[in-house]
Amino acid sequence: MLIEDVKIAQEILEREDIVAIPTETVYGLAANIFSEKAIKKIFELKKRPFFNPLIVHIKSIDYLTQIADDIPVDAMKLAETFWPGPLTLVLKKKSEISDLITSGKKTVGIRVPNHKLTLRLLQNLDFPLAAPSANTFQSISPTLPEHVVKNFGQNLAILDGGPCQLGLESTILGFENEKVILYRLGAISIEEIEKVVGKVQIQNNENSKPDAPGMLSKHYSPRTKIILTTDLKSEILKFQDQKLGVLQFGNEVKENQAFKIETLSKSKNIKEAASNFYQALHTLDLHDLDLIIAEKMPNEGLGKTINDRLTRAISK
Repeated sequence: MLIEDVKIAQEILEREDIVAIPTETVYGLAANIFSEKAIKKIFELKKRPFFNPLIVHIKSIDYLTQIADDIPVDAMKLAETFWPGPLTLVLKKKSEISDLITSGKKTVGIRVPNHKLTLRLLQNLDFPLAAPSANTFQSISPTLPEHVVKNFGQNLAILDGGPCQLGLESTILGFENEKVILYRLGAISIEEIEKVVGKVQIQNNENSKPDAPGMLSKHYSPRTKIILTTDLKSEILKFQDQKLGVLQFGNEVKENQAFKIETLSKSKNIKEAASNFYQALHTLDLHDLDLIIAEKMPNEGLGKTINDRLTRAISK
């Protein structure tokens, strides 16, 4: 059920139900952080394991001290630089934050989203929102309302904010022993983070007790088998007898070389490619292909994030 009225979304959330909300990154499946009933609905609907923590979305940087304790100086620098925006900070949680949200950990992921509808919704609410991506566990993240409908049907209320502008999840950072740790590559590049706080350590793989979402080796996966390559044309020749889909950065492969081709950016603009990435995967996955051949991006900036998502998509 698509809705455009923030007040309707507010009423649903206040009665301890869930709503899909738009952000600048991807659509999220939102619930009142103080309602364990509503939080459990998120895990059940997504088929998400309880060991995988959720991100809390707050209305402004001023609200941060109501959720977190002992906030490091570097965390405040990053929040002041990038909020509202696609940055999640993993911080020591207040005792009133449910262990269900944090998977029993003493830390919680927090961010201020940068989407006018969701910010208006948060301003109207007396509570923050826990909101993982609005898709079933390990499947492709949603950047359009239609992607959410595809996952959950027409009964779920979806606040329609149109296409997500950035199209990649938030970058997630933690703080350990006075060092900044990157848990998940995201829509803010490592290079941008390091301009603010200096060198960060990368610690973005954990399959048993992840400190943050997006750390599992298998994630963001289409139903169709996918392989990653640096040489699209050579790889296509190996599978001429199959119904092929191609995910390419620029315009190297032409229409007659595969059954379905998705081009992320004809001008090879990496921000445009990032914005189009999940939508292209969704489109390819609709065509009952035998195989998707994906081109590896330049391994810098947001190219690293796209490569990270592709690597997790092909993991078994």
